[in-house]
Amino acid sequence: MNASPSAAFIPDTVTFDLAPAGGGEPWRIFLYRPPGEPPQGGWPVMYYLDANAMAATVADIMRVQAAWPLGTGIEWGVMVGIGYPVDGAYDGVRRSWDLAPPPGQSYPPFTPDGPEVRTGGADHFLAFIEEELKPEIARRVPVDPARQAILGHSFGGLFVLHTLFRKPRAFSRWISVSPAVWWEGAGIVTAAEAFLAEGGEASGRALLIVGEYEQALAPFQIGAEDEAKRLAAFEDSRIVDNTRLMAERLAGAKGFGADYVLLPGETHMSVLPASLNLGIRFAFGRAG
Repeated sequence: MNASPSAAFIPDTVTFDLAPAGGGEPWRIFLYRPPGEPPQGGWPVMYYLDANAMAATVADIMRVQAAWPLGTGIEWGVMVGIGYPVDGAYDGVRRSWDLAPPPGQSYPPFTPDGPEVRTGGADHFLAFIEEELKPEIARRVPVDPARQAILGHSFGGLFVLHTLFRKPRAFSRWISVSPAVWWEGAGIVTAAEAFLAEGGEASGRALLIVGEYEQALAPFQIGAEDEAKRLAAFEDSRIVDNTRLMAERLAGAKGFGADYVLLPGETHMSVLPASLNLGIRFAFGRAG
């Protein structure tokens, strides 16, 4: 007789909801803690966005690879995923507000009976991370404040860049995957240029990742009904070009470094799991 099925779980990961102190909707936090005792000074830690879509993959990368650091180059670290109390991979309305830099705009609802979509709340979200989430994580797990990373994809990649220019010492590793540099008039480029012109000094190093088919049709997209629309979107966003150019800009920041990686064969969505392994190695890489 077959055993009754049970819900799967994410290994070594707990979830809890954390609302801002001043009131408002909570975020769902996915906290992965490595096995064993922490190193002296605490674990390195990586914060990552869109956790509902990534938490299981992130945990499996860590538990499978960090156990064999000489074979993988990855050592143990704490991972803090920031998501939403929803069943799906994304909460599009809240995500649009949280991750897009100010001043922001208003857009039509995603669905006929849905709420208006607003952008521009990135500073509020950043304040939550810095002032409320980080202290809560430090209360629960010993972490090394000098070894903190942040990873985001698409709007999340844009938020990583915004955070770099707003609080350049908040993290020591900055992982921006397929950042929406073009969004709302490419305001992040203006922010980058202003930051560099003012002689801004950032902490650590950045890794910018983008997929080959984010600015060109993948073989399976050629001849599809939406081919013309997709090509027009590529021309507007130019994600590959903009990501490369942003990496070149960041390489000029004082005391900072930036790497650019083009992942072959990946689209805007498939680049996400493919980039997580690179991002985790970048955050928790074994010293050479």
